[in-house]
Amino acid sequence: MAFVATLAGFFVPGTAGEAREIVITDDLGRVVAFPAKVERVISLEPEITRIIVALGAGERLVGIDFFLRHHDHLFSVLFPRSKSLPVVSNQGQELNYELALRLRPDVIFSSPSEFRMTESIERKMRRPVAALASMGKFDVLLREIELLGRIFGREERAAELDAFFRGRMEALRAAAPDAGGRGKPSVYLSFWGSLIRTPVAYEPVDAAGGRNLAAGLLPSQLGAAGTTVPVEQILIWDPDVILVQGNYPPGERSVTVEGILGDPRFSSLRAVRDKRVHYTFGFWYWWDPALVLVETLYLARLFDPGRFPDFDLAEEGDRIFKTFYGTEGAFSALCRTLKCHEWIAN
Repeated sequence: MAFVATLAGFFVPGTAGEAREIVITDDLGRVVAFPAKVERVISLEPEITRIIVALGAGERLVGIDFFLRHHDHLFSVLFPRSKSLPVVSNQGQELNYELALRLRPDVIFSSPSEFRMTESIERKMRRPVAALASMGKFDVLLREIELLGRIFGREERAAELDAFFRGRMEALRAAAPDAGGRGKPSVYLSFWGSLIRTPVAYEPVDAAGGRNLAAGLLPSQLGAAGTTVPVEQILIWDPDVILVQGNYPPGERSVTVEGILGDPRFSSLRAVRDKRVHYTFGFWYWWDPALVLVETLYLARLFDPGRFPDFDLAEEGDRIFKTFYGTEGAFSALCRTLKCHEWIAN
């Protein structure tokens, strides 16, 4: 599990006139010391890469990981320079050491889900390597933004993004109606192209007024945010709502809304009987800090259709992405790829 105190980085003071390093405990419980000045970065963790770009420090990236180059639907639009960066990992997110050494990074970011790889990279590269990811938790995501702002000297920009994120979440909470004894809808999430893979923590559901049925279960391994549950457990839970990860183009979805609605095993479930089976975005190699905010607003309206009656999610999504990345029409562009205009309008 992610260490909640993990991103509380602290400065180690030097002598007068001497630069200071930043020491953190990463999401694998490893103590990592960053140099005072970070100019060249390799990030194998797409969430961290996106935050670096949102902070305005993208020019310090010297390579890009395989996922962002070949599978991310939007990154090259948000950060056009990425198209000219060398790909430093393979499909399994393993680092190309020969290329990485030539790129001379000051630091490397990895994913906590690749926990064996992190130690190997640090040993072979002899550079600081930090494994960071928000693991479906807003407070960790915001601490990542704050920490990276300090590492890259973008504290003011980090504070702007933090304030914007918190402001939108506060507005969402303020608009929440009185439940009136109805309780929160119980939610099962089918993620990562598998009917039975589900996140054990997913705060967009909580913030939107739902209850993640898998909350409290243990992740399948250190550094992971999900677990596998048997079909029988889904039947026992009998969710009010089922969410299917839709952050893939339609032709690449191995689990679909239509498939669940038509599956005879699930015909007795409340969610199927009430046709409350929907796509959501989900995290795919962790979060995009703008998309998770859009998704939370989408889920709030999905759980309570009477909420925000005049709210246009596509317009708000474009506004949120522009705040984070300065790019016009980014969310609409993503929706064209995912064919999500229909399902976000429901």
